[in-house]
Amino acid sequence: MLPDDTVIYAVGDVHGYADILDEMHARIRDDAAKRDATRRVLVHLGDYVDRGPDSKGVLERLTRDWPGFERADLMGNHEALMIDFIDDAREPDLWFRNGGFETMESYGVARNLSPAEQREGLIQALGEAGLAQLRALKSHHRVGGYFFAHAGVRPGVPLDAQSPLDLMWIREAFLAKDFDPGAVVVHGHTIFKEPQDFRHRIGVDLGVYRNFRLAAAVLHGGDREFLIVEDVVRQARS
Repeated sequence: MLPDDTVIYAVGDVHGYADILDEMHARIRDDAAKRDATRRVLVHLGDYVDRGPDSKGVLERLTRDWPGFERADLMGNHEALMIDFIDDAREPDLWFRNGGFETMESYGVARNLSPAEQREGLIQALGEAGLAQLRALKSHHRVGGYFFAHAGVRPGVPLDAQSPLDLMWIREAFLAKDFDPGAVVVHGHTIFKEPQDFRHRIGVDLGVYRNFRLAAAVLHGGDREFLIVEDVVRQARS
């Protein structure tokens, strides 16, 4: 599936838990240091914001250098909702219901403002660099026989013709069918208790905002493994 000199790490949905992401990044660096791989690739599968306490911190961590690694940061449906709000604050309800308030609060924007005031406050807090970071997120990434997308792909559509909306939002139409997409699709978006490892897809969303578990797929040569970080303190409190 991959040359023996290539290892890929694909991190599932983070949703504002910057401290758990820190631990995952440390695990990835430690794991990579033990492998005989000259090409190292780090893919974040999207949904960095909303629901958790530190969306700002998560996005800031994505800007850090990773010497010796190739990087690809994908756009999740939650980043798309955030951008929609930034572009037009008239209909914010969908984003607000799905964690947008928590994201704004991480940037110091209060809940009791009007949507227009919240939009302006968020734009100011993000700054030009933050806005550019959001808009630069990729819809997909491909390495060897693996195709990375936040949510999945639509069956019957070639990978190079997939709709960005499907790549960010698709669920049942992708999950319910055993098919050959043309590559193994590595995705997040849909929560499972454990990582999903099938012939045609690998799912790594463990519901960090519910279960305080974050997963990353580790793809090396023909092997598939998983790293899992758990916050047992938050688990005990939930």
